[in-house]
Amino acid sequence: MGIETNKWGFRVGRLPHGPRNKISDVPGVTVGHCTLADGNVQTGVTALLPHPGDVFHDKVLAASHVINGFGKTTGLVQIDELGTLETPILFTNTLSVGTVETALVKYMLQHNPDICETTGSVNPVVCECNDSGLNDIRGLHVTEEHVFAALADCRADFAEGAVGAGRGMRCHGLKGGIGSASRQVELDGKTYTIGALVLSNHAVFDDLVVAGTPIQTLLDAKIPPHEDKGSIITVLATDIPLSERQLRRLCHRALVGLSRTGSYCGNGSGEIVIAFTTANRMPHYADTAILPMAILHDDAINPLFRAVAECVEESVLSSLLHAETVTGNHGRTVRCLTELLEQ
Repeated sequence: MGIETNKWGFRVGRLPHGPRNKISDVPGVTVGHCTLADGNVQTGVTALLPHPGDVFHDKVLAASHVINGFGKTTGLVQIDELGTLETPILFTNTLSVGTVETALVKYMLQHNPDICETTGSVNPVVCECNDSGLNDIRGLHVTEEHVFAALADCRADFAEGAVGAGRGMRCHGLKGGIGSASRQVELDGKTYTIGALVLSNHAVFDDLVVAGTPIQTLLDAKIPPHEDKGSIITVLATDIPLSERQLRRLCHRALVGLSRTGSYCGNGSGEIVIAFTTANRMPHYADTAILPMAILHDDAINPLFRAVAECVEESVLSSLLHAETVTGNHGRTVRCLTELLEQ
């Protein structure tokens, strides 16, 4: 259900969204979760597949942008240098990045026997946020099996909120996690899609803006004071034929959506953005030195910037509205936005 049609009457932006209003409205993109929810353990893994084929041998053009670099994401250096994504994108908590990266490497080796045999290495991409407030993060509860479970769970109609890597996350002092949205734009008489997926764990309650309205004007509830020490990971996907440079320009516009929800990107907050297009592929092996590739004219890119801003704004709100109140480590409880709205 999109924000524009929910029972609270919130509407974000003016562009139409896809049938699911999720990043999976971009054909071929799927998302899966493995959620750990047991007392002090409130964490998990989320996986995003760029397309249903062999991503290593059929890479997608990609780019990244670091808004604020307080984070431990892996794989960005090669994305920025080569402009391609060659593995699924995985999300987890900060201290589980190593475990998840190893599992992703094993997954890629299982599917690609040529890696480090007859061809080069692989660039695993793993993103993180710190869920230590609700989760016993020091317990290192995420295992390789959880990664494989998330990858096996990938589907178009995936869950949002306090699921997968989002289980222990807090957004604007409320329960956050996984959120997603999509927007459609028309180019040369054809409809294309831009989608966003966020792992929200950032910002403070007093700054939260819901569809243009400061949340404090809607709620009588008060949230204990807290610092902006969290992070948010944003992934953008599209089926529009773009270059790596143009994808990076889309990454820059994610900040507009974050700002519209009240984020100021604090010193201890990590804001990382990754974007890819399924329309332009880079084969791992090629028979010719020159490859044909379509590209958008820069004069036509403005609607895409608006779509990114709307997608990211709605994805943050969707992560809040789909979440549930969670009690975790040391008995800490983080309440969800819907519970407060219904009071």
